[in-house]
Amino acid sequence: MPRRELLTGNEAVAHAVALADAKVIGIYPITPQTTIIEKICDLAAKKVFQPRIIHVESEHSAMATVIAASYTGVRAFTATSAQGLALMHELLHWAGGGRLPVVLANVNRAMAPGWSIWTDQNDSLSQRDTGWMQFYCESAQEVLDSLLLAFRVSERVMIPSMVVLDAFVLSHTSEPVEMPDAETVAEFLPEYRAPFRLDVEKPCSFGALLRPQHYQEIRVQLQDAMEAAVAEIEASDELWKKLTGRGWGVVAGYRTEDADILFVTSATVASTARAVADRLREEGIKVGVVKVRVFRPFPFAAIRRALAGRRLAVVFDRNISYGHHGIFAQEIKSALYGVSGAPPLACFVGGLGGRDVTRETIETTLRSALAKSNGRLFAWI
Repeated sequence: MPRRELLTGNEAVAHAVALADAKVIGIYPITPQTTIIEKICDLAAKKVFQPRIIHVESEHSAMATVIAASYTGVRAFTATSAQGLALMHELLHWAGGGRLPVVLANVNRAMAPGWSIWTDQNDSLSQRDTGWMQFYCESAQEVLDSLLLAFRVSERVMIPSMVVLDAFVLSHTSEPVEMPDAETVAEFLPEYRAPFRLDVEKPCSFGALLRPQHYQEIRVQLQDAMEAAVAEIEASDELWKKLTGRGWGVVAGYRTEDADILFVTSATVASTARAVADRLREEGIKVGVVKVRVFRPFPFAAIRRALAGRRLAVVFDRNISYGHHGIFAQEIKSALYGVSGAPPLACFVGGLGGRDVTRETIETTLRSALAKSNGRLFAWI
C-alpha cells in the first residue's frame, strides 16, 4: 500500500532513487544538492536499497562514474547544482551522444559570479543542447514521480534525463508526499535490460572515431529519438496516472478553458501564479496559468494547443540568455512561429539569484503586460 511521508524536495529525489533501485550512484557534494546524497547514503545504510555508492573528487568524476556504470548495463544516478553541472558539461555530451539512460537531479542554483546558492534556471538551461531530456518540477510529489518517470523514459528511448528542482524553495521545503509501494513501482519501472553494454565475451568499442560520412547519421538518430520521446513521456505519464491517480503531462494548465490571457511559466513559480489568477478573476480578468513541465524534448504540439486563440500570453522566465531574452520565451516563440491564431507574447525575466517571486511580482507582470508593450524583446520585473 502507498504511504504518506513529510519530505523535502531533495529527500523526495533520494527516495525515488531508492524506489528505482539504482545500482551505481556517483556522489559529490554541492549546496543545495548535498542533502540528496546524504539521504541516499542514509537509505543505503538502512538497507532500504543496496547501490554501489562511489565517492569521487569532483562533479566531472561523478558524471564519468555513472557514464561508465551505464555502459556496463546498470541503472545509474547522480546529482549536482550550478557550477557542478557546468563542470560536468563535457561529459554531458558523452552521455547524450552515447545514448546512455543516466538520470541526474539538478537543484537549480544561480551561476557565479557573484557567488550565489539561491535559485534560477541558467545552470540547467545552459545544458539544453547536450542531448538530455529536462523535466522541471513544482512540488516534492512531482519530483518523486518525475524521477521514476525519467528512469522509465530514458531506458525506453535511450536518452539521459535531468530532473530539475528549485533551490531551497523546493529542495529544502517539506510537504506531504505519497510514496508508491514496491509492486506499483515494479510494474511501472521493470528491471533495466540494456540493449548494448560492455561485455568481455562480445568485445566492441564505444564512442570511437567516426568519419564525416557516419557522424551525422548518429545525430539524426538522436534527434529522431528525442522527438519520439514526447509520445513516450505522455504514454508513461498516462500509465503512472492509471497506477497512482497522478498525471503531470508535458504542459499543465490551470483555469485555461475560458482564459483569454495566459501566464506561462515553469517550476515553483506556477504555484504562486495560480493564486494570482484566482485573485484577478475576482476582478473579471480571465487569467489562466500554463506550466511548461518538459523543456527537452520541447512539447511543440502541446504549447500550440494550450495557447491557440488567446488574446495574450505572458511568459515569465527565471533565466536569461544574455544578448537575447528569456529562454522559455525563445522556445515558445519558435513553437508559435507561423501558427494561425497564435497570441502575441509579452516576455518578462525575473527571480534571478533567488529573488522572491511573490504574488505581487506576478500581478505586476500581468498588469504591465495588459497596459502596453514597451517594444523590447523582454522586460525586467
